[in-house]
Amino acid sequence: MKLKELLAELEYKVVKGSDDVDIADICFDSRKAVLGGLYIAITGAVVDGHSFIANVIKTGVNAVVVEKDVEVDADITVIRVDDTRLALAYISAAFFGHPAKKLKTIGITGTKGKTTTTYMVKSILESAGIKTGLIGTIETIIGDTHIPSANTTPESYVVQKTFKDMVDAGLDAVVMEVSSQGLMLNRVAGFRFDYGIFTNLSPDHIGPNEHKDFDDYLSCKAKLFKQCKVGIFNADDKYYEQMKKGASCKIETFGEGADCDYRASDIKLTNHEGVLGVSYHLSGKYDGVVEVPVPGDFSVYNSLTAIAICSNFDVDFDLIKKALLTVNVKGRVELVPVSKRFSVMIDYAHNAMSLESLLTSLRRYDPKRLVCLFGCGGNRSRDRRFEMGEISSKYADFTIVTSDNPRNEDPDAIIEDILVGVKKADGEYVTIKDRHEAIRYAIENAVDGDVIILAGKGHEDYQEINGVKHHMDEREIVADVVKDGNFIK
Repeated sequence: MKLKELLAELEYKVVKGSDDVDIADICFDSRKAVLGGLYIAITGAVVDGHSFIANVIKTGVNAVVVEKDVEVDADITVIRVDDTRLALAYISAAFFGHPAKKLKTIGITGTKGKTTTTYMVKSILESAGIKTGLIGTIETIIGDTHIPSANTTPESYVVQKTFKDMVDAGLDAVVMEVSSQGLMLNRVAGFRFDYGIFTNLSPDHIGPNEHKDFDDYLSCKAKLFKQCKVGIFNADDKYYEQMKKGASCKIETFGEGADCDYRASDIKLTNHEGVLGVSYHLSGKYDGVVEVPVPGDFSVYNSLTAIAICSNFDVDFDLIKKALLTVNVKGRVELVPVSKRFSVMIDYAHNAMSLESLLTSLRRYDPKRLVCLFGCGGNRSRDRRFEMGEISSKYADFTIVTSDNPRNEDPDAIIEDILVGVKKADGEYVTIKDRHEAIRYAIENAVDGDVIILAGKGHEDYQEINGVKHHMDEREIVADVVKDGNFIK
């Protein structure tokens, strides 16, 4: 492919050489540069790709794309652009043949609910015969292939390559989580989403190397609605008006408000032999009762989001309701069958905000005891430990403080930090450093009507200690306890 074809949708300057050269491959990682390829130099938070240009020239690349002045003695083409991350997105889309145009693309952004909603959408669309891929926090799914994720929203090159792989696999659509970082760093530039979705917004990802303040966080999220055809918004969220400001798309809404296109009313909590969930009456473009076997008000909003999206694919309402009854997202309020006497759930809640949301939602089911088992990661802010300890002690009847990913810190020191917060409230607690034994203790000492939440690990199947990841899947631990049978079912 000619370089000028890859640059067709970009403004650029030919600093050296010609844009009529052939390009065999593209890369933004200098270690993957190849003979006849194109290297795009990215300025990162830690590493500047421009510093590796001398190395990639030795591999025989035909051209480089830069956003800074560079000295290049070799006989290659140098292209200057204002933003190489943006250029990478457009170049990648062109290199892979603009695969997004051959798929129905669904991008979901917001602080909470993205992961669960993507799985709901995939489940519903697949049940309707619409072959759907997924890109998200847990994994990327292409047909029967599951690829663990490193980032919620991958780099633009990876996004476009994944789209191409999905097209080649015969998929019809893709639903993906779109993070604020992904939008800020132009990882989803270079194409237009068919559907952009806003779930909710609360302060998060604010700090060094992320967002300088909440306004920056919000504005990055809002970028999605300037590059989609249809925007689907949670109209109940207090930032709804700000999020839709400047949107260039058609707008649809969901929520509890009377004017919403998809409206939930008569919301009820459900408990079928330890399976906690919600039901509600849906009105608007559909009319009828919806039931979701996942607890919490957030399940109402997650399912409303999924319904609004799938309505645009003309999926039958009865089929939607049936699909929602079987959705189970790994590590997201995931029910682990143990006993009809009590409930055990696994959730990724690993900060104070998510833990408070989870525990207050579960408290509404009036459990005999709400038991919260959690730890905190090492090499992370100590404030998180104090905050999570206080939240658990405040909202749970009984807290089991254990280890999470201690990384390079002493697990006992982390637990002591957590206890500082725990002691600020009046909940009962115990400390059991070994997470296996902590889970065993929680189950073997459960009483009728308990709701036990194993928080922090979620979909993770490892524990990181001193830089080494050791296999540890909480589902397997629970299964071992059940097999031993040291409790009454």
